[in-house]
This record gives sequence, C-alpha cells and structure tokens, in this order.
Amino acid sequence: MPHPQTQPSGFSFAPGTEPGERWRAPYACRSTTSRGRLVAEPASATRGEFQRDRDRIIHSTAFRRLKHKTQVFVSHEGDHYRTRLTHTIEVAQIARALARALGLDEDLAEALALAHDLGHTPFGHTGEDALEECMAGFGGFDHNAQTLRIVTRLERRYADFDGLNLSWETLEGLVKHNGPLLDHQGRPTARYARSGIPVAIVEYQERQDLWLDSYASAEAQAAALADDIAYNAHDIDDGLRAGLFGHAELRAVPFLAELLDEIERRHPGLERARATNELVRRVITRFVEDVIAESQRRLTALMPDDADAIRRADAPVIAFSPVIETADRDIKGFLYPNMYRHPRIAPIRADAAQVVRDLFQRFSADPAAMPEEWAAGCDPLDEHRRARRIADYIAGMTDWYALDEHRRLFDATPSLR
Repeated sequence: MPHPQTQPSGFSFAPGTEPGERWRAPYACRSTTSRGRLVAEPASATRGEFQRDRDRIIHSTAFRRLKHKTQVFVSHEGDHYRTRLTHTIEVAQIARALARALGLDEDLAEALALAHDLGHTPFGHTGEDALEECMAGFGGFDHNAQTLRIVTRLERRYADFDGLNLSWETLEGLVKHNGPLLDHQGRPTARYARSGIPVAIVEYQERQDLWLDSYASAEAQAAALADDIAYNAHDIDDGLRAGLFGHAELRAVPFLAELLDEIERRHPGLERARATNELVRRVITRFVEDVIAESQRRLTALMPDDADAIRRADAPVIAFSPVIETADRDIKGFLYPNMYRHPRIAPIRADAAQVVRDLFQRFSADPAAMPEEWAAGCDPLDEHRRARRIADYIAGMTDWYALDEHRRLFDATPSLR
C-alpha cells in the first residue's frame, strides 16, 4: 500500500511543496476559489474561508449542545460512553487524517465533520425516529436537513444574517453527506424516492444552488467515511463496555475475528480492557488505510484536474475497497441487533420516543407552553409552519433539557435507565 502521505501516481508536487500539510492536490477545494457565502462578507486578514466556517461551527450554540446529546447510551449511564460531541470530535480527527493523506483541504474536511450531526435530536436516532413520526404530515424530519436549518436560519449570533453564513462548499458537503439527492434527470435518488427531498433543503435550494444532482467534494466524501469509521469503532467499544456482547460474539464478523486472532497471537492472554482498545485501534487503522489506498487508486484512474471533476464523477472517489465495504456492512449488521436493538436498550428507546411524542403533542395543543422566544408569533402561523417550529425547538434540546421539559409539563417522566 502507498505511504499515507504519498501523492497518487500521475500527480506531481509543485516546486517547494511537501505532502500532507502543505501540499494540495489539483482536486482539492481551495479557500481562495470558494464559491462564497450567501451574504457577502469581507475576507479575514488571518483565516481562510474554510477556517472561518470551522470556527463558527465550534462557537455555535448547536455545537455546545452536542455534549449532552445521546450517541447510543444516554449520558447518565456512564461517563465513558460516547456522546454526540465526543463522536463528532473523533470523526473530525479521522477526517483530517484522510484529508492530509490525500492532499485535500483539512480545514474544510474538519468543518464538515464538526457540523455533520448538529441537526440530531435528543436521544439519538430514537429521538429522530419519533420526531419523524410526529412530522409525518408536515414535511417529515431529517437530521441532515435540520443541520442545514441550523446553520442557515436557527443560529442567531450575527447582526447581518441568520445562521452562520457558511461557505458554499461547506453547505454543499453537509447537504450531500449521503451522496447526491437528485439523479441527472432531476428525480430524487433512492434515499428520497419515497419521502421526497426534505423541505428545508428545497427551500434553501431556491436561495442558493447546491448542485443536488452531483457528488460532493472529496473533502465531504472523506468526512462522510470518517463518520462511518468512527461510529463502527466506538460502538464496538461502547457495546463491549456495556456488556451487551463480548469478544466471542464479535467473532461472528470475519473481519473482527481476524483482528482478534492477530491480537491474541501478538499479546497472548492480554487483559480484556487492553484487548478491546487494541481491537478498536486496529479497526480504525485498517479502515483509514483502506480508504487512502482505494481513493488513491480511484483518483489515479480518474485523474481529476479540479474539485468539480470529483463532483462530476459517476461514483464516489473517496471510498472503501470492496473488502472493507463488506466488513463495514458486516459490522453494522452485527451492531444493529446486538446493540441498537438489544433487549436491554429497547425499553429505554421506547421511553425516550414517548418523551419526544409527548412534548410534540403538548406544544402542538398549546404553543404557549414553549419558551416565549419559540411561542411568540406561533398562533397565527399555519399548521405546517407551527409544526416545523415545534420540531426545531425539540430537535435542539439536549437529553437533559428534554427530560426537564417533560417533568415541567407532565406528572410522570421516565428515568431512561
């Protein structure tokens, strides 16, 4: 496999540049040629456009809330389980590593990783499923679309605009986290074939064209794969820590069995905690190295001369090899029944979903039960707009705040333990 900081064959370094931190590939996004922001702003004297995006994301209210939002386990179950914030930090680290190895813009990759989960509800995917159910008659709920709402409308930190006024490249990468939304005929892709493109994205598209029928930049593709790598690895770690399964059960996944055998050969009789850490480290390493090698192979075949050549490609260019794609699918296939739908987790999920449904129903019947800033002007709104405002309020809640609101409004609130 090529060294992680070796440029793909067919490309050459510019005189005086080095791989990684200083070198930028021809297909990398460049801050100096960004398509700009919806509201024009003077350039910063000290930071590039993607650095500014990253910094605005980190300083946003939505980013701070991630520390008390569930990844899989609610936060009071233990200090060592991942939260949505620690997951995000791990994704950002992997995204930067991939970007550096492939000559991409590290700041853009990091910004996309840091922002990719801002739209998640309290209680992880359970909360999202419940809110999607509540919003079924009002345009639905999608956490990627909610992220767009947050960074373009709901954050109110600046005098001149709502949202964070991020660059086109960052918004494009957030919206296309899961790939193109439209095919070349303008029809929704498979993910959106039944429900249609989320309303928030359709509305924003009318203000600024994000090229919904193309792939995102190489940086966005790297951030999306970093998300997969991070949650595969840390969900294995958290599931083992919680006792939902053991090393023996993980051997049902051939890729993990091979890694466990390697650990046993090198460190016979290693204590369980250290063996778990060795396993998680190897999962991340193998996946990252695979992405670098496979992406270099695809880049060499495509020979893109600019960032738009990546967008116009017929398939993702930053990708897993078929072998690791199978391992990724097998790990997810193991985790779904053994962790996300484990009998110990099921009653907690049911209670969490009920909290979200209760709050939505109460605020729908009585918008004044929300804080004044959310309730003000709510009554004159039509039913769809009122529902969307309620969804915005609930989606922004942390786990703790959602439970506190439920206690304030209802006689009995589940403990989620």
